[in-house]
Amino acid sequence: MNEEQRRDGEQAVNPSDKKSAKDYSQYFETVYTPPSLKDAKKRGKEEVAYHHDFKIDERFKEMGNGRSFYIRTYGCQMNAHDTEVMAGIFMALGYNAVETPEEADVILLNTCAIRENAENKVFGEIGFLKHLKRDNPNLLLGVCGCMSQEESVVNKILKSYPHVDMIFGTHNIHRLPEILNEAYLSKEMVVEVWSKEGDVIENLPKVRKGNIKAWVNIMYGCDKFCTYCIVPYTRGKERSRRPEEIIQEVRQLAAQGYQEVMLLGQNVNAYGKDFSDMEYRLGDLMDEIRQIGIPRVRFTTSHPRDFDDHLIEVLAKGGNLMDHIHLPVQSGSTDVLKIMARKYTREQFLELVRKIKTAMPDVALTTDIIVGYPNETEEQFEETMSLYREVGFEMAYTYIYSPREGTPAAKMNDNVPMDVKKDRLQRLNALVNELSAESMKRYKGQIVDVLIEGESKKNPDVLAGYTSKNKLVNVKAPKSAIGKIIPVKIIETKSWSMDGEAVETQTMAGVN
Repeated sequence: MNEEQRRDGEQAVNPSDKKSAKDYSQYFETVYTPPSLKDAKKRGKEEVAYHHDFKIDERFKEMGNGRSFYIRTYGCQMNAHDTEVMAGIFMALGYNAVETPEEADVILLNTCAIRENAENKVFGEIGFLKHLKRDNPNLLLGVCGCMSQEESVVNKILKSYPHVDMIFGTHNIHRLPEILNEAYLSKEMVVEVWSKEGDVIENLPKVRKGNIKAWVNIMYGCDKFCTYCIVPYTRGKERSRRPEEIIQEVRQLAAQGYQEVMLLGQNVNAYGKDFSDMEYRLGDLMDEIRQIGIPRVRFTTSHPRDFDDHLIEVLAKGGNLMDHIHLPVQSGSTDVLKIMARKYTREQFLELVRKIKTAMPDVALTTDIIVGYPNETEEQFEETMSLYREVGFEMAYTYIYSPREGTPAAKMNDNVPMDVKKDRLQRLNALVNELSAESMKRYKGQIVDVLIEGESKKNPDVLAGYTSKNKLVNVKAPKSAIGKIIPVKIIETKSWSMDGEAVETQTMAGVN
C-alpha cells in the first residue's frame, strides 16, 4: 500500500513481505475491520471520488502477450457486469479469452456472498482447481468479488487454500493490472482488499457477450441495511454515476445496434440520491433514455422504499421502457418486514402496487421472497401467500433464509426448523407456479413482439427470446431472426415459457 492510498483512506493489503499465511492472517486482522452495522451506517459523510481517465499503464500493456484468461462468474447481474469489465482489462493487457479453466494461464473466480450455498460452491471450485495449479506452477488463480470483502472468507483461503495467488475485492477491479503484476513477481499470496467504500471509475474497458443485450451499471452499493443482507458491506455505500456518462454509454450501445439495455444497481431506485449539486433521480434518467433510439430499456433491482411517483409517471409513458417491473417484497407480513428492516409495511407495499397498476394497467410484476426468517410464524407465512395472490405476481425468486456472518440477522435465533422452512418453500413455489401458468394462458393465440436472443437450449432448430414483459418464448424462425424483434403468434403456453411461430406480417395485435 503506497502513501497516496493511505492518505485516501484505502486499506489495501499486500502480504508479499510475510513469511506464511499464518503470519499474514494475524497482520490482516490488524488492518481489516469485519462488517459492522454501527460503523457502516456512519459512512454517509465519506467522500466518493470520480475518476474519468482510466488508462492501462504503459508498463503493463504487453503483460498478456502469449497468455490466456478464464473467469467463472457467480451471482447477480452486477457480478456479470464486473466480469465484462475484467475481461476488457485482460484484453487490453494482451491476454486472450479461453472457454475452459484447463486452457488458461490466469483463472479468476468472481464470487457471490449473498447465500451460504454460493460460498460453498466457490470453496469447492477452489479445491477442484488445485490439480491445475499442481500441473502448471505458472498458473495464476485468483478469487475476487463479494466473498473477498468478507474477513472470514479471506482468512479461510489464507489458512486452507495456499494455492490461491490473488484475492481482491469489489472496489478495486480497476487495479487488476497492478494486482496481476504483483502476483507474477511475488512468491506469496497477493491480497488487496479495501475497506474504503469505493470510488466511481469511468472509461473502463468492457467485453460484452454478444451484441443484442447489454448491462449498464448506473450506481454501486446499497445503504438499506436489510438485516439479512451482506451486500451493503461487500459493495459499499450508494454512489451514482453521472447521468451524462450513462446516457453517452447507452447512445453508443444504440449506435452499435444493441436491442436492449438493462440498467443495473444494487438498489437502482436510489439513483441520484447522493448527488449534492442537483436534483436528479431515476425517473429523470429514464425519461432521457426513453428518447434514445434503443428498442428496449429495463432496470433492476428495485427497492420499494425508493420507488417514487415520478418514476411511475415516466414508466407509464411506455415506448422503449418495458412494462415489466421486478419489485422484491421479501415477505407479506409487516412484522417480518420490520425484523428484516425493510422500512415499509404490507399496506405501504400494496399501495405502491396500486399506484403502479393505476398508471400501467398491463404491467407485469415479479418479486423476491424469503421464507423461514427468524421468528416467522405460520400465520405470517400465510400473509406472504395472501399478498402474492393479491398483487398477482407473475413470477418470483424464492429462497429459504440463509444467515450471513456479519449481518444483524446472523445474531438472531434461527428458530424455524428446516423441515418447516422446506414445507413453506414448497407451498410458496406451488403458488408461484400456479400464477405463472395463469399469466401465460392469456397469451395463447395472441401475437407478441419477441427479441430473439439465440438458439433454444433444448433444441438448436428452435430459437428463443423474450417479450417486453420478460416472458420466454420458443419459436420456429430462421436463424436470421437472431438479434431482431419479430412478431410471434403464441400457439402453446406452459408454466414458465411459451411456444410460438414467427409471423411474416409486421402488423401487431393483442398482448405484447
